[in-house]
Amino acid sequence: MLVNPYLMFNGNCAEALKFYEQALGAKIEMSMPFEGSPACDTVPAEWAQKVLHASLLIGETRVMASDAPPGHYQQPQGISVSLSLQDPAKGEQIFNALSENGQVQMPYQPTFWAAGFGMCVDRFGIPWMVNVEQAGAHGSA
Repeated sequence: MLVNPYLMFNGNCAEALKFYEQALGAKIEMSMPFEGSPACDTVPAEWAQKVLHASLLIGETRVMASDAPPGHYQQPQGISVSLSLQDPAKGEQIFNALSENGQVQMPYQPTFWAAGFGMCVDRFGIPWMVNVEQAGAHGSA
């Protein structure tokens, strides 16, 4: 069984995917607009080019995404996308990129469990945790 996060956006999914390519070194595997799909009739004409479904590879993890139809978007609450890294400098770089024009909930810093950890909500409303294991730690957070 695989578990894949599915991120919903408020009309800015394509912009978010391009941002994640740069900030995370992610790869957009596919992106399908509403136009030309059976779902095209469920959104206003101006939404034809919005993302119906997309797949993004972040490291070894596939994250899926789409634009929620107008009136159906809800800001994510009670969840975060957690990134686990080995290099504290890379963790800080990624955290800084994700938090730019977003909201820092916990600044990136060493903690009792991690060489570096930070929490933020990016400019697209997606909550993130960036965790860098301490040297010699076993497992992942």
